[in-house]
Amino acid sequence: MANIPRLRVPFAPACAAMLGAWLALTPSLLPRSAIIQGALCAVVAMLAYAVGALAGWMVRSLGFTLKGRRRTIAWRVLAVVGGVGSVVALVLHVQSQQRMGAAVEVPASTFADVPMIVLVAVVVAAVLLAISCLVRAAGRGLGRFAGRIMPAKVAGVLGAAVVAAALALGIHGYLTGRLLSTLDGAFMVINDEFRTDTPAPTSPHLSAGPASEVSWEDLGRQGRLFISGAPTAAQVSEFTGTDAVEPVRAYVGVGGNRLVELRGQADRAVAELERLGGFDRAVLNVATGTGRGWVNENQVRALEYMWGGDVATVSLQYSYLPSWLSFLVDTQRAQDAGRLLFEGVYAHWLELPEDRRPLLVVSGESLGSFGGEAAFGGAQDLVARTSGALFVGPTGNNRLWARFTEERDPGTPAVIPTYQQGRSVRFADTVDDWDRPHGDWPQPRVGYLQHANDPITWWDWSLAGEKPDWLREPRGRDVLPEVRWIPVVTWLQLAADQFVASAVPDGQGHEFGQTPVLAWARILPSPGWTDADAARLADLIGTQIER
Repeated sequence: MANIPRLRVPFAPACAAMLGAWLALTPSLLPRSAIIQGALCAVVAMLAYAVGALAGWMVRSLGFTLKGRRRTIAWRVLAVVGGVGSVVALVLHVQSQQRMGAAVEVPASTFADVPMIVLVAVVVAAVLLAISCLVRAAGRGLGRFAGRIMPAKVAGVLGAAVVAAALALGIHGYLTGRLLSTLDGAFMVINDEFRTDTPAPTSPHLSAGPASEVSWEDLGRQGRLFISGAPTAAQVSEFTGTDAVEPVRAYVGVGGNRLVELRGQADRAVAELERLGGFDRAVLNVATGTGRGWVNENQVRALEYMWGGDVATVSLQYSYLPSWLSFLVDTQRAQDAGRLLFEGVYAHWLELPEDRRPLLVVSGESLGSFGGEAAFGGAQDLVARTSGALFVGPTGNNRLWARFTEERDPGTPAVIPTYQQGRSVRFADTVDDWDRPHGDWPQPRVGYLQHANDPITWWDWSLAGEKPDWLREPRGRDVLPEVRWIPVVTWLQLAADQFVASAVPDGQGHEFGQTPVLAWARILPSPGWTDADAARLADLIGTQIER
């Protein structure tokens, strides 16, 4: 028994890890499941552990150590405080989760979930600690080797730095190279999945139809869903009560060769749009999709029904990856896709006689809004080259959205800002917000539809070290008043919240339901359109869209 080494846990890191776990239990924007919460507690605790280890090393370097009776007393105090504090933190966590769940109308964690939170936290923390021990051992080994030719302390620091740098560079290289290719290959299989009983379209106004040069198979899963979801002229006419035409939907997928060449994709999309008669319609909608090509049907159908079917929509797929993965590893593709597609359409649009040019609009949701902005330099550019724009659920990385929010009129909140007195650009959480500020909203109109509790909108890298304005100001709709900014922790909490951002009812988080219908009714209504028409259309589309 004497040969069995004793497990010695450093005091300072243990204190820091305990505090980190408590902080991770504080509320953020959306209710979290027990598994996500447990994992979050572990990650924050291990980061705090590292900080505590550094602080402990610095204190010991100054000659201060905790030994003997003082060490025993300190650990006993920590055990009591830790136990009581953990119980209090978990009780407060469950209570805040219940209030948050009631606000967004979803089931939230109960006291029955506490054991799962603790179990997941312990398991994930153990794995992370084991990995850190391996990295530290590698650093020490390299330090001992370097110690043969330089002072021991310098060698130790150098060894740790080299191992850390090598690990960081290796991860970065893998993420930007092989991992991206690997992920593309993995999700390519999903891209090809589709209901086999759904035939290719027979309309000459749809991609993969008789007038198209795009094959049904090469559209990809999201492209086939988009094309098959187009309403018929009869369906539109039934709603409007007047003669209608069949909408144009042009779409180009990436196919199955794993080669994504965006300029070629954009050129093909413009050519496809022209073949299908898209430039002859009253409204032309350039819709940037998410990573694997998803386009929000609510946005597209709203314009199609509103304008009696006399609408063309063009989009393209620029990745095999789902939106959240594209956001993490390859945002540049989204920007390039949005910019190249709009510029291609715009160049052809300019060649048309002025009296034959359709109203040109841009749209996108989530990562699609991020990409859709990329073609424009600012508000003046948007209104100069379009007849309107609707960006739904912008990400925290949206360049123009961030600028407009930062440069908002004094006294207006970040969650619903007013930019340049609302002359061109307006923001809305609910439909009534489009009237802020009161007064005329001249055409062209640019609208951002966003929710105060959408973590995809409010998460960005600066959140780790800087308190955002939306937490300096009164909290937005359905955000608990006790939400507080904690360096790094809040950043990690909102990162975790993104995994449940769409698991909430319409009108909350990253779920927008039929509100894009009401938004288009304010941004680009057809002649004679009324609020009653908009409400009726929202109800209709709500019954059509499969959830």
